[in-house]
Amino acid sequence: MHPFVLERPRDLSAALSFGAQAGRNDAPVEYIAGGTDMVQLLQEYVRRPDRLVSLAGVLDDGIEIGPQGLRLGAAATMAEVAAHQAVVEHFPLISQALLNSASPQVRNQATMGGNLLQRTRCPYFRDVGYEACNKRVPGSGCAALDGENRWHAVLGTSDDCIAVHPSDLAVALVALDASVELRGTGGDRSVPLSDLHRLPRDTPHLEAVLEPGEVITAITVPATAAGLRSHYLKVRDRASFEFAVVSAAVAIETDGARIRQARVALGGVGTKPWRLPNVETALAGADFEPAVLRQAAALAAEGTRGRGHNDFKIELMQRAIVRAVEIAGARA
Repeated sequence: MHPFVLERPRDLSAALSFGAQAGRNDAPVEYIAGGTDMVQLLQEYVRRPDRLVSLAGVLDDGIEIGPQGLRLGAAATMAEVAAHQAVVEHFPLISQALLNSASPQVRNQATMGGNLLQRTRCPYFRDVGYEACNKRVPGSGCAALDGENRWHAVLGTSDDCIAVHPSDLAVALVALDASVELRGTGGDRSVPLSDLHRLPRDTPHLEAVLEPGEVITAITVPATAAGLRSHYLKVRDRASFEFAVVSAAVAIETDGARIRQARVALGGVGTKPWRLPNVETALAGADFEPAVLRQAAALAAEGTRGRGHNDFKIELMQRAIVRAVEIAGARA
């Protein structure tokens, strides 16, 4: 394992003073919370910080629901949120996405904030035996472009990186218009979850918009998302402990037999969680006839770029949207 100094700050202010940087691979100081992703990457020498700043005991782990919506402390674990009765009843899309993630052991340890900032599962990133990975070593190239890219992105890619964002939770939260609360030495700010992750462009080693020292303190979901009919559909190679080949998070409001409004986001296909406003517009006012849903879902293919092995995702993600809308519409 890569050697490092572990700092145990007494409170959040002390933690921020170390200036740790999340979401990039060349930071000399990083935060660690649940550690389920970090430890693997330290063991494989993928991440090599000189210093880790523990967030254990300094972040909020509360789960609150009120008139303004849902607030999840960044230190709440995946298991705690997935099983919370108010989340299950009013924001089932979040619970479904979490229960489709990882394993029970990981969900008991991993935190909400850490889940959003987990690193890509791209094998060329996680195996230092491959020299070319712009996300791990800026300027080294991208082995996935002409390599085995079945698991890689078809949306939001660049000629420098086609790695997929791995979080199921982030896909559900983007569909629900969630935001993250950030705190740094300069104060607090709120960022829509759809803006938390960067597109790779020519700097794929910069994954998130957090400034040095900033940390996620909470996730908020507006009350308008509560009560919507929803479904999280995950297509994967095995039934458990597997990342998405394609996933679709759908939340709809109906008016009789028609869709009044729809929120749709995809996972497993984008370099970040991918919201689909064109599909949502096409679904508004539509009925649940399969042909109508397929026509709307076809708009998801706009801007896609397959790289050979992953071409099948372009058709599969459209089918996933149709199926998720049908299941959400059938819920009482």
